[in-house]
Amino acid sequence: QVQLMESGGGSVQAGGSLNLSCVYPAYIHGSTYRGWFRRSVGKAREGVAVIGFGGGPLYADSVKGRFTISRDNSRNTVYLLMKSLKPEDTAMYYCAAGRALSLAEQWYQDWGQGTQVTVSS
Repeated sequence: QVQLMESGGGSVQAGGSLNLSCVYPAYIHGSTYRGWFRRSVGKAREGVAVIGFGGGPLYADSVKGRFTISRDNSRNTVYLLMKSLKPEDTAMYYCAAGRALSLAEQWYQDWGQGTQVTVSS
């Protein structure tokens, strides 16, 4: 099973910033897209941002203008820079490898364990 590993989560006050990182294997068959998802307590997991080698990025409306996804192929790492954080951004954040420029889970088959982000008001 392909393993992705997230880091960079933590606790911040509203208005603060965090930069999440996710390291992935050098090659994941058929999966050129890297996405960030999140799950808040009591809610379904939702797509946040996705980027591909030749496409994207794509963002959820709730994070547009505040979050930036990027990737460094030389380091096999995808990042999620989160600014102007709000309490409603509190969630477990997951990175995933997928087959389409989409925020829908169905296109992603390999996942990390997640990193917790907590935003206090």
